[in-house]
Amino acid sequence: MNVLTSIAIIALIIMALFHFYWALGGMVGLDKALPTKDGKRLFAPGKFLTFLVGLGLVGFAFIAYLLQFWQGDYSVIGWILSIIFLLRTIGDFHVVGLFKKVKETEFSKYDTMFYLPLCLYLNVVFAILA
Repeated sequence: MNVLTSIAIIALIIMALFHFYWALGGMVGLDKALPTKDGKRLFAPGKFLTFLVGLGLVGFAFIAYLLQFWQGDYSVIGWILSIIFLLRTIGDFHVVGLFKKVKETEFSKYDTMFYLPLCLYLNVVFAILA
């Protein structure tokens, strides 16, 4: 379980670093990270919100660390994070998640190949840790 948790922590930190990069104005990968329809982004989060998401991801990594390597009962937080990643895996039934209808965009392809398996993995890891 140490290896699975370490992989989850590293993945969460990498995701956080991408969000910090985007919050600082970086553009690489942004077209693959935000859902689009008819060539237009469905939402455009500001720099502050993007930075907050990065901080949240660092917090999630810290919770994974606490659950695996620290004494204490953080199981409720672990279950909450597991549910968050399960809901992200299921998606909005339109452009995000397993049941998305929009499947031909760049984001959709990355969602299917990378984001969904990662969210499902994080869902399972947090459930086990909790």
